[in-house]
Amino acid sequence: MQRPKPDKFDSAGAEDLAVAALSYVAADPVLLPRFLALTGIEPAQIREVAGQPGFLAGVLQFLLAHEPTLMGFCNTQGVKPEHVSAALRALPFGDDQFEATT
Repeated sequence: MQRPKPDKFDSAGAEDLAVAALSYVAADPVLLPRFLALTGIEPAQIREVAGQPGFLAGVLQFLLAHEPTLMGFCNTQGVKPEHVSAALRALPFGDDQFEATT
């Protein structure tokens, strides 16, 4: 799959990358407990909270906060770290801008 340029992520592409990141974290026996501990989410809650605004941005923020984790993800997905940053900015709460709910 061809990835968009770092400054060309739309919300769907950003969500796809964030879901791949969540799968990467969930499959790692070291990363998953760390992610759950940092977020306060129980394993059984992941599916429930995955659809909430800001959750996918949080997954990408988790990757970006630890360079070895970020590089491991990027190597397995064939993406550059800049793609992860750009995807984060395209997601709700990814750029510290809160979406208004009506």
